[in-house]
Amino acid sequence: MRIPIRLLARMHLSFAVFAALLLLPARRAAAQNTNSDDQDKNLDIQLHVGKDADAQKVGLPLYPGARLKHDEENQKRANFALLTGAFGMKLVVANYDSGDAPGKVIAYYREQLKRYGRVLECRTQESGGDVHASVHTQESKDSKQLKCDGDNAGNIVELKAGTEDNQHVVSVEPSETGKGSTFALVYLFTRGKQGDI
Repeated sequence: MRIPIRLLARMHLSFAVFAALLLLPARRAAAQNTNSDDQDKNLDIQLHVGKDADAQKVGLPLYPGARLKHDEENQKRANFALLTGAFGMKLVVANYDSGDAPGKVIAYYREQLKRYGRVLECRTQESGGDVHASVHTQESKDSKQLKCDGDNAGNIVELKAGTEDNQHVVSVEPSETGKGSTFALVYLFTRGKQGDI
């Protein structure tokens, strides 16, 4: 499954409220059906939704001199986590501007991402922070390696490290003003029943 990060980040609050509303009746039913024999059947849910995302929460250092991107449409900064006994998901997205050329930002993050494994460099033509982050699905159970999407052509560079269910992505593109660059830092972690976020 491919997740368009720009859409998720823009709608993270709506999604969180929707998820909480869906899980609330299940939580209430589990609480009502609990007796001494069914203590382990409770549904525990943890939900975090915030716009407190930054480079540190993504797990990467901030590029020197970069500034948090501020614009009307910058609802792209998100810190979202939904944890249950059955599954978990954590998504952190932060967008920045830099006065430096995209090549310098790419070189910096190529080195920084190495701590998370092999760094994959992909190219796309889609502008505006649509980082392509794949989530592990049943069909792709044996294939957890990250890969490039589409025709791998364009002037926007996506650096990816990790696996499908635990990935760090940096998307770098030339600034709309023609000077400097814009980049998105993304952390996506998903898990099934085992593991912690």
